[in-house]
Amino acid sequence: MTLTFHDPSEQQRWYAVDDGVMGGQSQSQFSVVDGEGRFRGEVSLANGGGFASVRREPLNFESTLAGAQGIALTVRGDGRTYQLRLKSTSLGDASAYRVKFTPAQDSWETLYFSWKAFEAVRRGTLLTDAPPIKPTDITQVGFLIADRTAGPFCLQVARLDALRQDL
Repeated sequence: MTLTFHDPSEQQRWYAVDDGVMGGQSQSQFSVVDGEGRFRGEVSLANGGGFASVRREPLNFESTLAGAQGIALTVRGDGRTYQLRLKSTSLGDASAYRVKFTPAQDSWETLYFSWKAFEAVRRGTLLTDAPPIKPTDITQVGFLIADRTAGPFCLQVARLDALRQDL
């Protein structure tokens, strides 16, 4: 799996799922600009809110992640902590596997996450009885910000890759 942002039509494959589903007022969007993806918006803590997220429409990750050791993510941040989230057929619809990261602000960096780095969550709560992540069950990728800090955010994403070497 390699997901890049050189094709402007990639923007149409991403959609926001913000805290408005629970009465919050956070807003986000995903855009494709100058060969990079940008997850940006504003987190609001009003009305019990506090998260913003985007998801990519399902892709045939099953075959492209078979045999992978994890995910490599090339990003540039803004000092805030984000989550890479993976939806899986082995978890319920409201659950996902996540890994938290705080990328560099001044330069691009590639972060490497083995499958063991991901933890299963449902609405922010750890699922202690969830099965380990299985790459062939992954159906969707996304990003989330829920750092309990109100204000604007912007995560720049250059690429996501299946990690083919041991970590």
